[in-house]
Amino acid sequence: MTLEVHEYTTDKLKHLKTGFIDFFAGSLGGIALVYVGQPLDTVKVKMQTFPNMYSGMANCFMKTLRTDGLARGLYAGTLPAVVANVAENSVLFAAYGGCQQAIARITGKQNVKNLTIFDNACAGFFAAFFSSLTLCPTELIKCRLQATRELQSVQGGIRQYISPWSLTKNIIRENGFTGLFRGLSSTIAREMPGYFFFFGGYELTRTLLAKPGQSRDDIGWQKTMVAGAVGGSVLWLVIFPADVVKSRIQVKNLREPALVIMKQVIREEGVSALYNGLKPTLIRTIPATATLFVTYEYTKKIMSSLLGV
Repeated sequence: MTLEVHEYTTDKLKHLKTGFIDFFAGSLGGIALVYVGQPLDTVKVKMQTFPNMYSGMANCFMKTLRTDGLARGLYAGTLPAVVANVAENSVLFAAYGGCQQAIARITGKQNVKNLTIFDNACAGFFAAFFSSLTLCPTELIKCRLQATRELQSVQGGIRQYISPWSLTKNIIRENGFTGLFRGLSSTIAREMPGYFFFFGGYELTRTLLAKPGQSRDDIGWQKTMVAGAVGGSVLWLVIFPADVVKSRIQVKNLREPALVIMKQVIREEGVSALYNGLKPTLIRTIPATATLFVTYEYTKKIMSSLLGV
């Protein structure tokens, strides 16, 4: 009996350590992703929400840089973006590790390293539900800050700088606390299938890049970056139409259901409008998600070694 209690306590402590490592490594990965990809993320949001204002990616990039500069233009919304990505990726990777363990138990596998690519993709699918709840409010603030100049231009107001905290207070005052969750359903609809392909693509690429007899955990940082870039590219190709709808709901404070807005966009602007901003997204994604996964994997390795997991 004493031995069983000891084994249970040891196993529980190990799971807690693993969860903390995934959470911390995901946080660092999220910070790295933002600083690498924020300028092109800003371009993406502007092109998604106000497609008629810009002739293309380069035009949007240069106009934003000339008009608003680097800090308040291309890096607008960086603070909420960091908060959003730390919140999302810390919860995402912690939940991913937990979902991997749950799937391993359900499928009778001894170790998460024995999970198939499909198993890992399913773990990513379920983990994305939890990360969506933390992502939605912070990404709403980020998107509105990124498109502040365009919103003020459309609404005919005086151009003025607004801080993340001021914007948050305005949203709560006008729409209540639930206003921060505008676009939650479209966020979940975007995230869950997206992260099925994100983690599936990542694990599949790692497996393909591993040499015969080599573990996919030991393929080196260069191949890990390639796998991360593939995972990120597949994610955005799958979810981009849902992301366009989510951006419009959040920036323009729309109240119609996501499916109604998508049909309206197709009817009024054509199917191609659902892919406005795809080019800067893919260009941004390759270095950003490559950096995310390298930071995550190597932080996880270092911390596992330090904590004896």
